[in-house]
Parts: sequence; C-alpha cells; structure tokens
Amino acid sequence: MTKTRVGVIGVGSMGRHHARVYRELPNAELFAVADADSDRAQEVADDYDARVLSTEGLLNAVDAVSITVPTEYHYAVARDAIDHGTHVLVEKPLVDDPDAGRELVECADEAGLTLQVGHIERFNPAVQTLQDIVPDLDVIAVDARRLGPPVDREISDSVVLDLMIHDIDIVLSLVDSDLETVESFRTGDDPYVAASLQFENDTVGTLTASRVTQERVRQLSITARECQVNVDYMEQTVQIHRHSLPEYVETNGDVRYRNENVIERPTVDNGEPLKKELASFVEAATTGEEPEVTGDDGIRALEVARTIDRTASDRTVRPREVRH
Repeated sequence: MTKTRVGVIGVGSMGRHHARVYRELPNAELFAVADADSDRAQEVADDYDARVLSTEGLLNAVDAVSITVPTEYHYAVARDAIDHGTHVLVEKPLVDDPDAGRELVECADEAGLTLQVGHIERFNPAVQTLQDIVPDLDVIAVDARRLGPPVDREISDSVVLDLMIHDIDIVLSLVDSDLETVESFRTGDDPYVAASLQFENDTVGTLTASRVTQERVRQLSITARECQVNVDYMEQTVQIHRHSLPEYVETNGDVRYRNENVIERPTVDNGEPLKKELASFVEAATTGEEPEVTGDDGIRALEVARTIDRTASDRTVRPREVRH
C-alpha cells in the first residue's frame, strides 16, 4: 500500500492527537511535525517517530498536512501550504474572516487540492447514525447544549467560535433550509452564550455553549412530528422516543391515565471521531473526492458563529428601556 506522507503544524493540545492518529492510520505516514515551541515539537516527534522540521521544510516534504495552530494563523499557514501544493486540513474555525476563507477555497480549487475543515463532530458515530435518521423525519426543532467548566489553558477564541461552532455546523448539516434570523445572548464576560436560529422552513434551532458549567455536557435533541431523537456525543448514543396511544386503565376499581413511551436505540458503530476524520481527509487527498466537510461548510458555520457573537454583543438594552 502506498502511504500518504503527512505532517502536523502546531502540536499543542489538539495537534498532538493529530500526530498520534496519523501514526496509527494504515494508509498514512506521519513524516514530520512543526511548532513554534521546539521542545514541544521534539517531544511529540519522539513519541510518534517523526521528524521535527520548520514549516517550510515540512511543506516541502509532505503530501498533506493538518494545521492546528491558533485561529489567527490559520489563513497564513493554510495559504502557504496550498502554495506548496499540499492538501490541507484546517482545524475549526477555518479562519477568523469569511473573505479569507473564500480565498483559501478558491486557491485550493484552482490548485486541485483538498481543503477540509476540522469539524470533528461530523465524524462522531452517533452523529453519523443521526444523519441516516433525519431524512425520514419532519423536523420541528433542534436543540444543542455544549457545556463545561473552565479550562486550564488560554483560549483566544470566543465561546461561540471555540465550542458552539461545533453544533452550528451540525445543525446546518441537518436542516435543509436557509437560515432566516438569529438571536443570541451572552453573559458579560463571554463564557456563556445562548442562541436561537430560525430557518426559512420554520425549523427552530436552540444552541447553548458554556465554559463555566460545572458539568460536562455534549448533547443534541431533535423534535420531530413523529418522535424525539436524543444524541449524547460523549456516550456516542442515539435514542428515539415514540409514544403509544394514550389510554385509561382500570386496576382494582381505580381508573388511571397511562401513556407508555417506546424507546428505540439504533446501533451505533462506536469509534474515535478524530480517527474517522483524519482517515476521511487522507482518503479525500488520495482520491481527489470532495471531503466530507468542505471549505464552504466551514465558511457557512463561521458566518453564523460571527453573527451570533455580533448579535450577542450588540444587545445592550437596559431594563429601564423596555419598561412600558
């Protein structure tokens, strides 16, 4: 088997896992890593039997690369990779400016290169099972919650661009309609944001993201006319709740109302989402087929995320201003 030679630029908390997974993929060869922190780069290279190279040296040596540097550097590094003729997977969000994202998409298309965006939840086995269920449903609403406690590392992205964007991408992939309106609210210092999306087909999306909740929650629910579907990202489970017809039951002379729920649990082929994601990237880079999460997908999610951030920041109405 001919292996695709790959590299990772940026081997912090996420990039280290990219290196590990590439080392495990049968059709990929982890060739080199690069990082501004030379000690960290050497540690990861030693752990996964790779070389440490400069960004320039790495891009000259590999066929495909994961870019897992801070968001502010995504455009420059991705553009450099494309200019070197290298297939690119960029961690989410694709960039911080949609216009820069569109330029990357255009450059990759012109060069005949794969550009994939790292929206990892698309590869969660529970979400992939959900994608098979939703086309048969009359969806009314989608609710997503991505909550957790403060983290012990510096994050420059807002809670929307860091956390909520995962669920924005999932909701956009599930609802076959254009987005019509966005409303959002945040706490004053940003770590908790709630947003409501209204689509042209009247489907409603409700999203909550938090970095101050003392319980880690990664859940999504779909309300459909036929059923309720609940997804747990962490447990990788899907439950479909249906109900039988309500009835009155007489027991020992007492009449009681009963409405039994019927719960279906579709089989989910559990696995590591990152491994599925990187395997799909290598496959797309090798075959030239369209990646599962395209640059255009990344731009659409980014535009909605920026709208949510902007809308939440603009809500400065004081209680005295809404009194009658």
